[in-house]
Amino acid sequence: MKFVVPVLALWSASLFAADISTVEEIVAKCNSDIVTRGDLDRNRRELLTELRQSGLSGLMLEQQMSDREKNLLRDKIDQLLLVQKAKDLDIKVDAEVTKQIATLQQQSGIADPDKFHEYVKEQSGMSYEDFKDQITRQAYTQHVIRQEVSEKLNVKHEELEKYYNEHKADFVREEQITLQEILISTDGKDAAGVAAAEKKAKDLVARARRGERFAEMARDNSDSVSAKEMGELPPYKKGQLAQNLENAVWSQPKGYITDPIQLPTGYLILRVEDHQKEGQAELGEVENQIMDKVIGPRMNPAIRDYLTKLRQEAFLQVKSDWIDSGAAPGKDTSWADPMQLRPETVSKKLVSTKTHRKRLLWMVPVPGTSTGSTSTSRS
Repeated sequence: MKFVVPVLALWSASLFAADISTVEEIVAKCNSDIVTRGDLDRNRRELLTELRQSGLSGLMLEQQMSDREKNLLRDKIDQLLLVQKAKDLDIKVDAEVTKQIATLQQQSGIADPDKFHEYVKEQSGMSYEDFKDQITRQAYTQHVIRQEVSEKLNVKHEELEKYYNEHKADFVREEQITLQEILISTDGKDAAGVAAAEKKAKDLVARARRGERFAEMARDNSDSVSAKEMGELPPYKKGQLAQNLENAVWSQPKGYITDPIQLPTGYLILRVEDHQKEGQAELGEVENQIMDKVIGPRMNPAIRDYLTKLRQEAFLQVKSDWIDSGAAPGKDTSWADPMQLRPETVSKKLVSTKTHRKRLLWMVPVPGTSTGSTSTSRS
């Protein structure tokens, strides 16, 4: 018997096929998430912008791009795995992200939400929603790495002591002081404005001395450019500060907060963050610094090992013409395209056999019943 397919049906099918176009290509599947070609193209553009902003150009720029774009897929999968792990661990970052964006908005000086969203787009090159999503993913990533990697890198005190004894010359220090500042500007203000600035400065000093966090107060109130750095200033050696400022802080203990100091530009409040004395530092004074030096070389390998472990546990498939440079050894991540799966075929005889066997199941005796005739027995 022959089957005839109408010409109209063939024509319609070919017309439909001609209209099909690829809107987006999936490059990899990572548990419940996917990586698309568009994702990697966007990351490539961001990388190029970052390298240009760092001052690279010409052959140096091309070399850096060539070296780092090889890991674009690896880095994207890394991020997906870390964000997924953060959600598995029930890590919460909403408050942290909201605070970070609020700080950015305050620094921009833009109160109107719509105008602030436009500002974010101009500065970052992405929509406000994408920008917020990026900050959220970064927060998830940092929390997981800190909780699952860095906090589990144990360093014994003996190891810190050994490093200190072998590098004592690195810890001979000059005397210097580290400060934080809050500046309340009086530029362009009349007498009333200057008086209001002085009152505000005195109120801030009182609040700081009652225990409010100076760094956050600097971020939220200071008119100095250091507000973006939470009021942090670089270390100063003896003689590098103006004499009146040095006199106000040099002999004071850590945590000391000055009264408002009147300057031509406003009222300055200083806090002594640290005062490093001249000479050989004791181990206890530099223990955190040594810890960073000891753990630093171990961090990247430890993070890579952790990400390899996450890959081993993940459902991960990568298309054959793409390479995950962080692939877990021995794990099969070959791409399985449902459109390419071949249907199984069976013969009519095999189907008949399977049907026959299925029917025979009815003949299997049920425990507690007669194995004889199918007729009802009467005793």
